[in-house]
Amino acid sequence: MDFFTPIVDDPYDYGQIAVANSLSDIYAMGATPITALNIVGFPIATMDKRILQQILQGGWDKAQEAGVTILGGHSVKDPEIKYGLAVTALTNPNNIVKNNTSNIGDKLILTKPIGTGILTTALKNENLPPNLLELVTENMKYLNRDASEIMLKYQASACTDVTGFGLLGHLYEMTESGNFSAMIYSEMVPLLPEVLNFISQKQIPGGLKENFNYLKAHISYSGSPDDPMLKALYDPQTSGGLLFSITPEKAEDCLAELADKNSLPSAIIGEIIGPKEKSIFIQ
Repeated sequence: MDFFTPIVDDPYDYGQIAVANSLSDIYAMGATPITALNIVGFPIATMDKRILQQILQGGWDKAQEAGVTILGGHSVKDPEIKYGLAVTALTNPNNIVKNNTSNIGDKLILTKPIGTGILTTALKNENLPPNLLELVTENMKYLNRDASEIMLKYQASACTDVTGFGLLGHLYEMTESGNFSAMIYSEMVPLLPEVLNFISQKQIPGGLKENFNYLKAHISYSGSPDDPMLKALYDPQTSGGLLFSITPEKAEDCLAELADKNSLPSAIIGEIIGPKEKSIFIQ
C-alpha cells in the first residue's frame, strides 16, 4: 500500500501519478499487479467533489493502462487530500527480485532521470515553467512496467524503486547488508532538465536535507557537500524509476532494450564493488 498528498495541482494528473507510484514496489520485485483498492483521504465538506472525481478518474485510467482492476476501496474525511492504492500482485515466490542480493561486479542501471523533488519544489514556489511541469508530470506518471519486464528478462540480481529516500537512500538499502559496497559515477546519472540550476536557486525539498543527514555517514564523496550534483543524488523522488544490478555481460544489451522500449532515458550509473569502509562511493 502506498499513498501521498498531491504533488501537482491538476487532480487528474495527481491520480495518475499516485497509481504509478503505488505500482512501483510491485514492479521492483518483478511481480505482476492484478487488482487494487483505492485509499482516499478527502475534505468532502469543504472541497468540490468534482476534484475527487478527477483524482479517481486519473487513477482508474492509469490502472487500466497497467492492466490492473480497481475493485473498490476505502475513503475517510481528511483535512488534507491523500490518494493511493493497496495493490495485490502475483509472482512465483522463487522468482521474487529482492533489493539486497547484488553480486560484486554487477553494473547498476537506473531507468528514469532523477530530480522530481527539486522540480516539484520549484512548482510549489511558483518558479516552474509550464514546459518543465509537463515534463516532470509525464516522468512521474510513467509506469515502470516495461522496465520491470526487461529487468526480469536479463535476470537482474537485485532491484529497488527510487522514491522518497532518493537515489542514494535506496542504493544504501541495497548495500546495507555489508557484503558489498557501490560505486556511483555521478556524471552518468540522468537528470531532469534544469535540476542543477534549481538547486543553485535553493529550490530544495525538506526531504533532501533529511536524506543527507541520515546517509552522510555511509557515503564517501571527495567534493563539496554543497555540490549541486551531490544534492541531486539525495533528492527524494516521487514515482521514480527502477534501480537494479545486473551482470556486466548483460548490461549493455539490457540498456539497449530499455532504450528501445522505455521512452525515458536509462543509464548505467555505477557498479557493485567489494565491501569497504563506506557503503557508497561517489566519483
